[in-house]
Amino acid sequence: MPPAQRISGVRRAPRGIEKGHLVPIRSVSAALALALLPLSVAAPAAATAKRDLQRDVDAVVAAGASATIAEYTDRSGTRRAAAGVARLGRPAPAPVDGRFRIGSVSKTFLATVVLQLEAEGRLSLDDTVERWLPGTVPNGDHITLRQLLNHTSGIENYTAAMGLSPEKWLPQRYRSWAPAELVALATAKPPLFPPGTDWSYSNTNYVLLGMVVGEATGRDYSAEIQRRIIRPLGLRHTESPGERTVISGPHAHGYLPAGPAGSDEPVDVTTMNPSIADAAGDMISSTADLNTFFRALVTGRLLPPAQLAAMTTTVPGHDYGLGLEATTLPCGITVYGHGGGIFGYVTGTFTTRDGSRRLALSVNPYVGDPDDALQALVNHAFCGRDAVPDRE
Repeated sequence: MPPAQRISGVRRAPRGIEKGHLVPIRSVSAALALALLPLSVAAPAAATAKRDLQRDVDAVVAAGASATIAEYTDRSGTRRAAAGVARLGRPAPAPVDGRFRIGSVSKTFLATVVLQLEAEGRLSLDDTVERWLPGTVPNGDHITLRQLLNHTSGIENYTAAMGLSPEKWLPQRYRSWAPAELVALATAKPPLFPPGTDWSYSNTNYVLLGMVVGEATGRDYSAEIQRRIIRPLGLRHTESPGERTVISGPHAHGYLPAGPAGSDEPVDVTTMNPSIADAAGDMISSTADLNTFFRALVTGRLLPPAQLAAMTTTVPGHDYGLGLEATTLPCGITVYGHGGGIFGYVTGTFTTRDGSRRLALSVNPYVGDPDDALQALVNHAFCGRDAVPDRE
């Protein structure tokens, strides 16, 4: 499947395992930036804001998703909304507290662990891949962990090397993949560019980082995420499932329009072996847990100041830092987070630098084009309807 494209200000919601971010592109307009809401808001205003969020979530489903859930928090409180159905052909609504596959949002969890290890002196971001994984990557003695984190390594994306498409993936959706197999698919291809000279998003970078965490700690990356992030923050709905194929707890099903050629017949892809995503995107979470995680991250609960500053420093000419994206919305507000896409599920996370305003959403794209509706949802949440009017 080709990489996700930027369309109408939002990268197109993917139906595969590619990049899949939802963040809007940068705007030249910063004059309409809004002040944060006061600590208390009258009940009618809060009720209106909740209705507005529901309206935006409904619009995403109407534009081409089987289900959408969102949670937005600011100083006036938390608002949650859901639209669509948990399963096509059945009346049960999408659960507002549902769990979902978060795809590449997993990268921010892993990057946090790597930066914690740096703060503890157990590794350096200037260490080479060869130092930790000898013989694994050609030219690994010239590629640093920092270049893996910010996608300047030049290593091919293994999902691109697979030529992964729904048709190719479906027959092997329950296959188990070892990290070394995924890396080998990428390293069989020539480098995209010399390390540090350009930028290209590559899931292979984070599979390698997962392997490095294992070498540095003696424990699987998922155990370190559990020990260092999930358990301390009380993220009860977040996990790295390993090779477990199901999503436990309430959830909306994911679909691909991958029936007979030329049809949009839905194929339920909720169950799958997530080892194909490995450390680059195998995790499951909820909107509440994601908002809790990103608030803790940007406010310094998980990282010392030096590591957080490094994480939020983006590659020149790009929105990407060390496992974290920074995007300026049309009203001038900058939000931090990460997007994720895996078969049947798209995730978006957006947090202001002080952590006071947070949006997490999950979309189950199916048919149509929900991009404009997704952009409107994000812009309305942070900028307001008057600052960013609906498109005609």
